[in-house]
Amino acid sequence: MSGWFAALQRALPQHALSRFVGTLAQSHRPWISRPFIHAFARAYGIDLAEAACTDLDGYASFNAFFTRALKPGARPLDPDPNAILCPADGVVSQCGPISGDRLLQAKGTHYSLRSLLGRSAPEYVDGTFATVYLAPRDYHRVHLPVAGRLLRTTAIPGELFSVNARTEASIADLFCRNERLVCEFATAHGPMAVVLVGAMIVASIETVWGGPPSPYRQTQVDSWNQTFGRGAEIGRFLLGSTVIVCLPPGAMRIDHGIRPGRSVRMGERIGSIAT
Repeated sequence: MSGWFAALQRALPQHALSRFVGTLAQSHRPWISRPFIHAFARAYGIDLAEAACTDLDGYASFNAFFTRALKPGARPLDPDPNAILCPADGVVSQCGPISGDRLLQAKGTHYSLRSLLGRSAPEYVDGTFATVYLAPRDYHRVHLPVAGRLLRTTAIPGELFSVNARTEASIADLFCRNERLVCEFATAHGPMAVVLVGAMIVASIETVWGGPPSPYRQTQVDSWNQTFGRGAEIGRFLLGSTVIVCLPPGAMRIDHGIRPGRSVRMGERIGSIAT
């Protein structure tokens, strides 16, 4: 089944389909946005109890609904200052040690750290990583696991395969093939990379610092100097995908209960600073 699913995605005009849906999702015309929002909410059982706006018709566009803000306090941050926070709501896809330059994608399948980040990254070799998959019904804003200063982003164009267990098992180097934005931070515990991976029907990856806008036409490296607090919002997906966090060796211990398949929420503890 997964082979057929992957073959279908290869045959689809991924970018054209995603941008067409993205155009509809941006529309502020109620006759477009409201049916779109209501149908999506029914299909995925969206619960707005935690949302800042609890009225489906209160959203100006599908994108506004999909990237909806939550009520204050809906995602409390773990109070332990040594806790590393989950960057998003979703499911842990994989986590654990980076074996040399290799990260685990699925059972028996690995991919290259260098390919993922778009550069040689010796600082993360033999480090630690965590991959969180965001399903369509999840809260779709991405937050910082620890406080840090944004140094650099690398926008990398690519394909838009769907990101889920089936494609992770059947498409080699999935995260390295898809469009992605690599965000690199300096923290009190060493460097940290937070990678936002695009996927099928993802109309855009947005950041709070305003760029670069997706879709990415060519690889673009930008320098920044902005500081973000622990748990601060850094970006959002317009339709779901995946976030990958990489830390250098000796910086992070993954908590015992954090394993593939575990549901997680933004702000909860997924590990701790190694002291």
